[in-house]
Amino acid sequence: MRGYGPDDMSTRFDLTSEQADFLERIDTFAREELYPHAQRMDDEDWFPDDFFKRMGDAGFLGVSVPTEWGGQGLSIFEGGLILQALGRWNHGLALAYLCHDSLCMNTILRNADDEQKQWALPDLCAGTKVGALAMTEPEAGSDLLGSISTTARKDGDGYILNGTKKFIGNGPTADILMVMTRADPQGGLSAFMLPSDSPGFEVVRNIEKMGFRGTTWGELSFENCRLPAESLVGGWNRGHRVIMRGLDIERALAAGIGLGIAERALELCVERAKERRQFGKAIGNYQLIQDKLAGMYVRVETMRTMTYRALAAAEDTAYDQGGVGEIHKLTAAAVLYVGESLNWILNQAVQIWGARGYAWEYEINRLFRAIKVLEIGGGTTEVRKLIIGQELMR
Repeated sequence: MRGYGPDDMSTRFDLTSEQADFLERIDTFAREELYPHAQRMDDEDWFPDDFFKRMGDAGFLGVSVPTEWGGQGLSIFEGGLILQALGRWNHGLALAYLCHDSLCMNTILRNADDEQKQWALPDLCAGTKVGALAMTEPEAGSDLLGSISTTARKDGDGYILNGTKKFIGNGPTADILMVMTRADPQGGLSAFMLPSDSPGFEVVRNIEKMGFRGTTWGELSFENCRLPAESLVGGWNRGHRVIMRGLDIERALAAGIGLGIAERALELCVERAKERRQFGKAIGNYQLIQDKLAGMYVRVETMRTMTYRALAAAEDTAYDQGGVGEIHKLTAAAVLYVGESLNWILNQAVQIWGARGYAWEYEINRLFRAIKVLEIGGGTTEVRKLIIGQELMR
């Protein structure tokens, strides 16, 4: 494993000694406490129920949430380091963490009023409640903001929600959901904070996936689901601002997961190249294998640079910014490069591992089946390229 201690010269160029120590601490925790769950999660599509509580007890939830709301008062950058370490050792739990800590908790932090924050954030930071963001629908994916059809209408002193959400990370297990709705077919978007025990809300099913198994993806139903007035977050017909403030941060953090997976894949391939012998010597002695390893190394280091730069930029983005400008372009570029590079790296990794790489039971196969999420989630590769192109033409 690459050294991250304060004496490592590379920290001059990417991490401070404090950040390096933080990454080492979460890496140790993830390797010792979470990695042992990875095989069972993949085999059984099982999720450890105590994950969020253990993360909260260890001080790894609500990293960028101020201490007054129960958080750690650190930064988005540290949140990215957590996801990097989780990506190395249990990427399924990394995705669950992203849905909870970034998509739900950060959206509340940046948009809710103080009373709403006090109601939600302490429990989410402690891990005693699980969070999710319900945006995607059966026909609302890449054109998310334009295609949302789940409706909200005013009804007396509250609101009534109707519709369906699909592919919602943490959806089946969440206690608090941020839900994006439309006022009517022509109206604007509005965001609501919904307790999972709300009348009219139902988890229809958990969706089984090719990769990131164990992490729950749900189909959710809202049938005359009534919410009180205080559930509205950010103002009526102001949901677009609520979401756009967080999408750039999500992309920067998601890049950290891909970086962690790539680091682990490279480590496994170096080990395999040293131990597997063909034609009388270790395959790592053959130049064609060294070529693959060198290409993987270069991409991993470039992924690291882009990820850290995007995280630093996201940290400097004001609460009312995002969804446009340099940060929009940079985070799209970071996750675009990470997703495409991860695809290349894992293809080479399976080639190095040969038949074992194709067999379900090996870790490298589990990593291989995870690559597509980084090219689809949080905006597809094609959408990311559109964002970059549009920003360049402004």
